[in-house]
Amino acid sequence: MKGDNHTLVSDDVYEEDERGPLRRCLVTRERLAPSSMIRFVVAPDKTVVPDLDARLPGRGIWLSARRDVLETARTRGGFARAARCQVIIPSDLVGLIEAGLLRRLTDTLGLARRAGQAVCGYAKVREWIVAGTAGLVVQASDGSPDECVRLLSGARSLPVVKPLDAAQLGKVFGREHTVHAALRTGALADRLKQDSKRFAGLADVAVLRTPEVSGERVEQADR
Repeated sequence: MKGDNHTLVSDDVYEEDERGPLRRCLVTRERLAPSSMIRFVVAPDKTVVPDLDARLPGRGIWLSARRDVLETARTRGGFARAARCQVIIPSDLVGLIEAGLLRRLTDTLGLARRAGQAVCGYAKVREWIVAGTAGLVVQASDGSPDECVRLLSGARSLPVVKPLDAAQLGKVFGREHTVHAALRTGALADRLKQDSKRFAGLADVAVLRTPEVSGERVEQADR
């Protein structure tokens, strides 16, 4: 695993962690935009809690949105080191994050639909693409790659995300199944794209592309 080569950052990193436009990853030491990372806080009962909206009170522990990075922090005492105390790590931490990101994705799509910022169906999505209205295309993860290529004819630089299957995507639009959707260029499209990237990193699946191209464990704090 790539995480085997990671070295944990010393505690003094977290004195500056919540200031400025970038955050430093506990494991990789990279400085990245908060929207591309996962923030964690330690609850009063010492449980590590993912804070996907980055709004919970307390000093944040930031990690790159990658499964190997999370595993390194989880297994090598990273959370306890950053919190400077023993912490409880839910055994299904990755699953909690994935489920939370999927909720954010469907919530964003639903908000875009209600605001008139999203359409679904091959014909409508194609209309938006031709008109230059679409800023992001959403394809069902179980949809046809060849059909997606045809849909994007003449607009191969449009980003495509596919974090949901046809049934999940259809539910957002009040249908049994939906294979294609599109969002207008704007903040909601940007948020969906970024959350799709985070989900891809944690779930270790390909959900973003540009066509051109059990129980709980107690972690001991470092002494």
